[in-house]
Amino acid sequence: MAEQDKRHRPQRPAGRAPTSASLREAALAHLARFAATEAGLKRVLERRIDRWSRRAEQEDPSAREAIAAAAARARQDAAEVARAMTATGVVDDAAFAASRAKRLARAGRSRRAIAAHLASKGVDAAVAEAALPASPGAELDAAIAFCRRRRVGPFARAEQDAAARMKALGALARAGFAHDVARRALDMAPDAAEARLLASRRE
Repeated sequence: MAEQDKRHRPQRPAGRAPTSASLREAALAHLARFAATEAGLKRVLERRIDRWSRRAEQEDPSAREAIAAAAARARQDAAEVARAMTATGVVDDAAFAASRAKRLARAGRSRRAIAAHLASKGVDAAVAEAALPASPGAELDAAIAFCRRRRVGPFARAEQDAAARMKALGALARAGFAHDVARRALDMAPDAAEARLLASRRE
């Protein structure tokens, strides 16, 4: 019933084209709820412009050229708003990358997977590289966290045979962990693995 009501709900009018001021308000509202990079914030604002453009064209197909021109100007404004947020420190790609990399490592993501995630968020490669976990045992700690999440290796509910071990090694490899790191994580004793996880979370 709720979905049917949603389908028949009148579409919100497009209203005026997004302006620099309205985009800035939208940016601040987004940043109040979510962390973002400059590129990520720009994408958020561009999606807002695209939604306006689609609604405006549906309301008045004859104004397509004018709408396209207004959308193009708004995209330029969106880029400027995102740059301004970075210039004033409201958006900080390095801080975003450091915080996100730490959280993902604790969740069991490899350096390679973290780097790919940061790239998808628009973080510069050099900034991402600086944010990646650098301590000698960080990658092993992440692999152990991965094992815990998947209930393999030290955290398996039952003794694993050769086939199960190969499957676990494959999962770790697909997650971006090197073979020697994956093997060490799988071979670790349960008590030692738990101790390493607790120690890594205190850092």
